[in-house]
Amino acid sequence: MNKIYSVITGTGSYIPENIISGDHFMEASFFDNGVKLDKENIEIIHKFSEITEIIERRYADCDLVNSNIAAIAAQKALAAAGADKESLDHIIFCHNFGDVKNGSNRMDMLPALAAKVKQELGIENPDCVAYDIIFGCPGWVQGAIQADYLIRSGDAKKVLVIGSETLSRIIDPHDRDSMIFSDGAGAVVFEAKESEEPIGIIAHKSQTFANYASLLIMGSSNNPNETNGNTYLKMNGRKLYEFAVINVPQVVKKAIDKSGIALDQIKTVFIHQANGKMDNAIMKRLFKLYDLDSVPENLVPMTISWLGNSSVATIPTLIDLVLAGKVKGYQIEKGQYAVFASVGAGMHINAIVYKF
Repeated sequence: MNKIYSVITGTGSYIPENIISGDHFMEASFFDNGVKLDKENIEIIHKFSEITEIIERRYADCDLVNSNIAAIAAQKALAAAGADKESLDHIIFCHNFGDVKNGSNRMDMLPALAAKVKQELGIENPDCVAYDIIFGCPGWVQGAIQADYLIRSGDAKKVLVIGSETLSRIIDPHDRDSMIFSDGAGAVVFEAKESEEPIGIIAHKSQTFANYASLLIMGSSNNPNETNGNTYLKMNGRKLYEFAVINVPQVVKKAIDKSGIALDQIKTVFIHQANGKMDNAIMKRLFKLYDLDSVPENLVPMTISWLGNSSVATIPTLIDLVLAGKVKGYQIEKGQYAVFASVGAGMHINAIVYKF
């Protein structure tokens, strides 16, 4: 008997053209615990790149806000899917800070960004329901899980899930951790497909560790002399690293075990691009959980070195780039299994097992 599955039929992304190298931060004044760092900026920048593997990141054009870049990615995804925009049942927009204008630190989240994207796309169908998910960096993965619930229920046949953010506008220029963050947008069309064999999303798992919420919060500037009242994205990098390396592999394992497939059937892992070394440590720990000592080569495509951490946009952007053959050494073939996994503010962790 055939069942309904949620299958990717189109992807799209928006990668800003503004390349921000380490030189961008050479004149910055970095503080820690209210004290200006006495190291030379070039040393701080090089050490940062060594730890995170981030060399460049991207910032959106000054005249664009989050919903604008999301609409661009959405248009590409709809075109790739060959989908009539009026046939969408839902638009799910996953973000964290709404629309933030360049030069401002104020968030605009009403109306929902999904509604703004629907308007920008010119969709008139009132049965296309548009809403947002605020779920930290794992937002897009959670949006895909929500789309799967809608499709499996029979209430939806086509759902557009967007992950988009302009983190460059809510970071503290006096915090060296700000060099991690970037801007970008990714969008994916999921459609209902009947199949006798499992395809598309075949399993998923989400968890919330609210007792660790303080690892990623909004807080005041590192510069004690700043009195503008703004709050900025803040993280406890070391503790967050430890949390992720311990907990993410366990959640991914639960999703894989739930799917009923073996670890060696997973050919690609699309993992949140937050810190290159952290992602490597997560994968090693995952394989250790299966009593394996080594991670296969070409399992985890990485874009963090040139795109940085664009939060909810990292995974849909990565999927789009890999499917388009734009990540060297990675190619997706029909019938292959993949994992989408993320971690972020909440603290939330989630994972999807997907069959292409």
